[in-house]
Amino acid sequence: MLKLPLVLLFTAMTFISWGVYGILLHEGQSHMGNSSLRSFVGVGIAYFLIAVLGAGSILGSSNEKGHWSIFGSLLSILAGSVGALGALGVILALSFGGDPVYVMPLVFGGAPVINTLVTTWLSKTFDQIKPLFVIGMIFVGVGMIGVLMFKPRKEAVAKPVAVTVGDAISTVKATEGSGDSMTVVSAEILTVAAPDKAKSFNLLGITASIIGAIICWGSYGPFLHLGQMRMGGSRLRPFLCVGLAYFVIAVALPLMILAAQTDNGAYTFDGLAWSIAAGAAGAIGALGIIFAFNYGGKPVFVMPLIFGFAPVINTLVAMGIAGKLSQITTIFACSLGLVIGGAVMVLIFAPKPKHGPKPAPTIDPKNDSMKTVEIPAEKPSEKLSTSSPVDPKTEATPATSGVKADSAPA
Repeated sequence: MLKLPLVLLFTAMTFISWGVYGILLHEGQSHMGNSSLRSFVGVGIAYFLIAVLGAGSILGSSNEKGHWSIFGSLLSILAGSVGALGALGVILALSFGGDPVYVMPLVFGGAPVINTLVTTWLSKTFDQIKPLFVIGMIFVGVGMIGVLMFKPRKEAVAKPVAVTVGDAISTVKATEGSGDSMTVVSAEILTVAAPDKAKSFNLLGITASIIGAIICWGSYGPFLHLGQMRMGGSRLRPFLCVGLAYFVIAVALPLMILAAQTDNGAYTFDGLAWSIAAGAAGAIGALGIIFAFNYGGKPVFVMPLIFGFAPVINTLVAMGIAGKLSQITTIFACSLGLVIGGAVMVLIFAPKPKHGPKPAPTIDPKNDSMKTVEIPAEKPSEKLSTSSPVDPKTEATPATSGVKADSAPA
């Protein structure tokens, strides 16, 4: 049953959470020496707390529908793995010098395309691809190029730097008048403005990381949905599996790597807190999607709302914090609109699964009108025949004992 207010509430919870995800993550990285692995650990800790400990405790104390399934658990763990690798792609893009202003819109714009292609491949519905779906993909591609080319530029920050003449000269002696009288004149240390050292910018690394994040996050939804179906539509069981995957990939492995080698970063309270907050935003957003579907929401309008509004939230918040709202150009805004609009078109006009065969017709013996009898899915071989005789007492054909037709009108 559709409960629209709750569906919209959980949908808004998701696109707001995912909209601020990259911003919180970027802040955590900057407080830990731009260390990608250390901020990744914070994300994994958040997923473990929310998706493993939190969901596990609720699951043990409630009658959650569904059941455990080996194949469903593996699919959900796979979903969590690609989700964690996608988060790592975002982290690497930021550590290579990318800005959340354009990194997150590009990821949110490209992920729906991959999501639809993977879903289409799994459902074997490539023959149902429509022109508007292709146009949507073109919009996303053109918009992503525009966002990357016309992104707001950072202004160089000037800092005063002390400059002295000579190696150890702090005073200047000058003679005034004549004779041996000397007047010592103190000279102030000269200061000049020097630009702040900018973070290294690696375009190839940023591009590769964004593409990796798009592919991984685009595959996340289909695998999670399959895992959920294999576990009887359970909400918390696949979410718990996602948390386990995040713990292994985002906590255990980075800690092992950091123990074997050192990087230039260091754990700080602020950096870890911001990174955990970013992971919590990601986990809450994933849970919001599950609950939106649980209350009757359909992917045809839930996902377009999420992927449409998340980049807007991200851009407005990031630009507002940096005080660069005035630097948003018309071309950048139009490019961002193309990304969002293209993503929405891709999701709305995505190929839909084919419907099953219609119920076979049978004849009502009282008025010779055609009626339909539904055939149980468990026995597809038992088909009704329009030429089979009908017993007036049971209104059923001999080939389908126990299957009753609708009562005839008086």
